[in-house]
Amino acid sequence: MHVEKMPIPQRIAIVAHSGMPDAFQEIDRVKSALGAYPVEVVSGRLDDAALRKSIASGEYDLAIVLGGDGSILRTGHLCATSNTPILGINFGRFGFLMEIQRANWMEYIPQLMQGNYRYESRMMLNAEHWRAGEKLGEWDVVNEVVVCRGQLVKPVHITAYVDNELLSTYVADGLIAATASGSTAYALAAGGPIMPPELRNILLVPVAPHLSVDRAVILAEGAQVSITARSDHQAVLSVDGQNPILLLEHDRVEVSAGDHTLRFVRFFDAGYFYRSLMSHMEQNPAADNYQ
Repeated sequence: MHVEKMPIPQRIAIVAHSGMPDAFQEIDRVKSALGAYPVEVVSGRLDDAALRKSIASGEYDLAIVLGGDGSILRTGHLCATSNTPILGINFGRFGFLMEIQRANWMEYIPQLMQGNYRYESRMMLNAEHWRAGEKLGEWDVVNEVVVCRGQLVKPVHITAYVDNELLSTYVADGLIAATASGSTAYALAAGGPIMPPELRNILLVPVAPHLSVDRAVILAEGAQVSITARSDHQAVLSVDGQNPILLLEHDRVEVSAGDHTLRFVRFFDAGYFYRSLMSHMEQNPAADNYQ
């Protein structure tokens, strides 16, 4: 616990995924607990357009998210541009991005409102989709950018350049460019290393490489990564698990460190990450409770 007091939030938004009934029903209890303090609170569904707009515009000092890592990802995209801190309460299976569990969130409300917490800052990525000199899309990335095969179970040829120098050409199902946050997501499933959450590096991990480089590479924060895919069937781009975007021959995906940083409210020391990680690794909750 830091001795220095942190800012006490004056305006708080509480959101939950409407597809998680338990989390959505808990909103009223969290709102009631905060009612004991001189703070303005609004609450609603994560897919509420008006609430999303107000969060993204920086109208709140804090966003409290009830849900799983997917809910944190969605909220992170809203909060990054306004630098709004996020407090996550885990109602999901994993909760790698969460610190507080659904069973004990009430004991942390007084600490929050007394300024007894710290900020954990996490680097984001910027991703751009280019075709014939035209930028077709741009995204802020919390976890990862993935260039991979489409529906056909055939590998694609993926070429990666770093700072305009050829890194490698992979024959693989895909290539992941991830943040430290993303190192415990898809990149972990693909055999990548686990990075401390506040590490400011870019992680490249091939997915099911065939007779090509099969090792992950950790790049410096300032690296500029350019990825192209060549295939006689289909290649796609996906950002933070969103719907895939078709890539044509000679399309280019540019990845670099983003201008925005995610800030999480934390009550524990930095070692919480490893304690939580080992707990997940020793007992995978998804194995027996797949939904």
